[in-house]
Amino acid sequence: MNNQETKNVLFLHHSTGKNIWQGGDNFITKVKGKLGFRSAVEKWFKQYNKRNGTFYVIEDKEFPKKSPYGWKNYPYDYYNIWVKNGDKDYYMEEPTLKTLAPKYDLIIFKHCYPASRIVFDGEPDIDSDRKMIENYKMQYAAIQEELLKYPDTKFLLWTPPALTKAKTNPEAAQAATDFSNWVVNEWDKPGDNIYVWDFRILETEGGNYLLPKNAAGERDSHPSHSFSRTVYPLFCQRIVDVLESNGDSGNVTGR
Repeated sequence: MNNQETKNVLFLHHSTGKNIWQGGDNFITKVKGKLGFRSAVEKWFKQYNKRNGTFYVIEDKEFPKKSPYGWKNYPYDYYNIWVKNGDKDYYMEEPTLKTLAPKYDLIIFKHCYPASRIVFDGEPDIDSDRKMIENYKMQYAAIQEELLKYPDTKFLLWTPPALTKAKTNPEAAQAATDFSNWVVNEWDKPGDNIYVWDFRILETEGGNYLLPKNAAGERDSHPSHSFSRTVYPLFCQRIVDVLESNGDSGNVTGR
């Protein structure tokens, strides 16, 4: 692992996470004499480190990649890569926790908004990629057990992003909210190395849908630029809470 002064953080994401990572924008900076981009989150941590004398190093990674595994980061996929194939270093070129955990003090992972497209038909099956709540809960139980095998690494999970009202139905939206509440209130246990950032409630303000003011469009469930600018500091604060052993006592939204 790392020395006490340095904390290495990895953020695994796709497009929704990228919006928050960028804070609705990119910041142009100079890196080794060349112009480059520094995300809003990276800039926030640079300023935090300067003010507090800390050395928190955060990086991001698309996970899983589009190829060869596929652009899918739902409960089944973390279960498939990290649990079913957790004895390997890599599965379909994606790193398992056996590879990732020794490198990082904190690993952040999430799903994209199609995780909220809940379906209700079919038999529960932990090895199924059908977006059923029963499957999700079995997969989350297995993921939790796997994360606990790496007590020297902390894990921060986002609650599933919401869909706009135009892209779902009342039953699926309610089921997705119920699952998110279950993650926060039952799945997440105090005193271990697993923590939650309640992204969904920031999007919905306690309802079942991504609010129009927070959405990229009526039928686009990505977070808007303005919403991303508003909440990325909350994401950063939640990371700090977890790194500084306040993950159980801090607000799950980062407020």
